[in-house]
Amino acid sequence: MAATCDWTISGSNQKPIVGTTHLVDSDARGVVLIAHGFKGYKDYGFIPRLAERLAAERFIAHRFNFSHSGMTHGHGQFDADLFRQDTWNRQVDDVLAVLAAIAEGTLEGGGQPQIIFGHSRGGVTAILAAGRWADDPRMSQLRGVIAAASPAHACSLTIEQRDAFMRDGYIDSPSSRTGQSLRVDAGWLREQQADPEGHDLATQAGRVRVPVGVIHGLADSTVHSDDAIFIAEAVGERVAMRLIHDGDHVFNTPNPSDADAMASQPRQDMEQIVVDLCSRWVK
Repeated sequence: MAATCDWTISGSNQKPIVGTTHLVDSDARGVVLIAHGFKGYKDYGFIPRLAERLAAERFIAHRFNFSHSGMTHGHGQFDADLFRQDTWNRQVDDVLAVLAAIAEGTLEGGGQPQIIFGHSRGGVTAILAAGRWADDPRMSQLRGVIAAASPAHACSLTIEQRDAFMRDGYIDSPSSRTGQSLRVDAGWLREQQADPEGHDLATQAGRVRVPVGVIHGLADSTVHSDDAIFIAEAVGERVAMRLIHDGDHVFNTPNPSDADAMASQPRQDMEQIVVDLCSRWVK
């Protein structure tokens, strides 16, 4: 197994981004950023296993916690105050911060072709970042974006739910893992209302200049696989869509996952698709 190293850099609003890098044993083929989803984190479920697989295929893998995820290393409790303050813009800022750290040599992989992988809401963030900042120098090494089990919209709340959200100033989102009563601040919604185009996933997907992989499990009960079709149509001719038979939202992988346990078939399928796409795009 390739070596790993933990790190911390400054992210959005000067809050720390905590990450783990999986290094490679020989010349690297490229770099993959792995962004987690809502109430996820860098050590969640399949994410460490995917990073290990990528490193075995000679891709440096940076898995990281968004600065306002409320998580550090491991599977601990959320920092509820930080979690409440998370927004799409802050997550996009974090992606740019990781890319900048690679370019500056703070993180491994400078000068290598780069791919951003995002799971669930992390897939939305990856597309928003690559679309909004398509011409930014920090995207100069980007060769592809992969959205796995990603929703098709930055906000799926009904008008009535949005009105209640703004009236109350927050929305409850308890964690079944930790038992905590977590909340999302209304700033998350106000940010989208102030910049609807910047948060329109279809618009930003159409602006992405690199190939986009869309991966989704056909048994996903959290985000319907129809969302994958919506994203694929928004991307257009640069898309590579792959649907996985019997795959659920986390590709049938428990959290925490056992490194020595047999991988589910959907997880194996997902990992192979990611490796195949990365290999194609860095040639």
